[in-house]
Amino acid sequence: MQETGRNLIAGEWVSGISEVENRNPSDLSDVVGVFAQASADQLHDTLTAAARAQTEWAAYGMERKQGVLMAIGTELMARAEELGTLLSREEGKPLAEGKGEVFRAGQFFTYYAAECLRQLGENADSVREGVEIDVRREPVGTVAIISPWNFPTATASWKIAPALCYGNAVVWKPANITPASAVALSEIINRQDIPKGLFSLVMGSGRDIGQQLVESPMVNAISFTGSVPVGKGIASAAIQNLTKVQMEMGSKNALAVMDDADLDLAVTLALGGAFGGTGQKCTASSRLVVHEAVHDAFVEKLVAGTQAMKVGHALQEGTQMGPVVSQQQLDENLAYAALGQSEGAELACGGVRLEMPHEGFYMSPGVFLNTTNDMRINREEMFAPLTSVIKVGSYDEALSVVNDTNFGLTSGIVTTSLARATHFRRNARTGVVTVNLPTAGTDYHVPFGGRGDSSYGPREQGKAAAEFYTTVKTAYISAGPV
Repeated sequence: MQETGRNLIAGEWVSGISEVENRNPSDLSDVVGVFAQASADQLHDTLTAAARAQTEWAAYGMERKQGVLMAIGTELMARAEELGTLLSREEGKPLAEGKGEVFRAGQFFTYYAAECLRQLGENADSVREGVEIDVRREPVGTVAIISPWNFPTATASWKIAPALCYGNAVVWKPANITPASAVALSEIINRQDIPKGLFSLVMGSGRDIGQQLVESPMVNAISFTGSVPVGKGIASAAIQNLTKVQMEMGSKNALAVMDDADLDLAVTLALGGAFGGTGQKCTASSRLVVHEAVHDAFVEKLVAGTQAMKVGHALQEGTQMGPVVSQQQLDENLAYAALGQSEGAELACGGVRLEMPHEGFYMSPGVFLNTTNDMRINREEMFAPLTSVIKVGSYDEALSVVNDTNFGLTSGIVTTSLARATHFRRNARTGVVTVNLPTAGTDYHVPFGGRGDSSYGPREQGKAAAEFYTTVKTAYISAGPV
């Protein structure tokens, strides 16, 4: 069934200056809907309304805020099958992943509902006699949230939920390629007991509405997830207004497989980490750093497992990997498959376009062999169902290769050695480290973020989110004479 989606501007659902069509990447004959594109005037109106609404929202009692966030989270979890189906239909990830994403989004809201009641300040005695100090956090103001298409509900939720929890207004610009999920989430939020204009949805292109949003002096903070070039552009625009920024960007994550690893476990972790979500995850295992002692055995199992993966329609039972999200993404992926071979890598399997019963953006998962860490396929984020095997001769070499990147989001090691696991955990230069687990997959109650070109600004998720969504006020109070 086709949807017509409008923008939520200053508390009202309104049409835009134009519309874009949204098609199912699993079946291009399936039009998910048409979605309005906001205008500059609409953006100005909603920012003006957000400033007024934020003051009112900040004055809400903590239990009232908690009730709002709990209601949003509860509805998301209750409707995970329905909204997960919509998500998979427009983004292309297998249905189980779509449902799981929506349910996890609900957990973000229920977690921050509880955090509404845990906003405790600090007290201290001054170095001056008779003076006491009170330190507490206050809302930063109006937050612009710019979210990606690969996790259209979850990534937006882990930004929106803490923003509201800590008393801010939100103006959300989602990725234009997954607007249906954005409208669905916005409808749930807008039905709650919140001031009119506190939460807004402004759909449009990054070049147009996104650029105007990050350049606006009416925005107090910007939370962005996307590519490094776009992130740098946002930072450049934000600094003109001294706007606070938080950015999660690219990655080139490595999974190190040691000579003492359980190879069946290692292959399972590599397959899930490399090809889950069609490889379109910032935490994907795009580099597999394998000890030479187990290299051949690992590769044999990995290639067999890759070839056995069922690629198909996202909503079809048994599908393990869906299509990529768009024609542009497919073209870029196939170009990287060709690039790797031109650099001297062997494409052991996959990496080609697939013809399926439904016309869509399908390709087979691919494995590169005989690669070196200086190849472009091992330096640049491909965001594709493609992974590279890099052979190393020792643990020390493996750690060196893992750390030899401009990025630093996640890394992992597969080993039965506690000593190696501990050393790796302490010396891998990434924001997230996993031991005998996939590089993809994180919890919502602890900090998430990377190093290098992967992240900039305060961490996301858990209690760490308060660093970005609040500002600290220190008050000095003189008690006076008794």
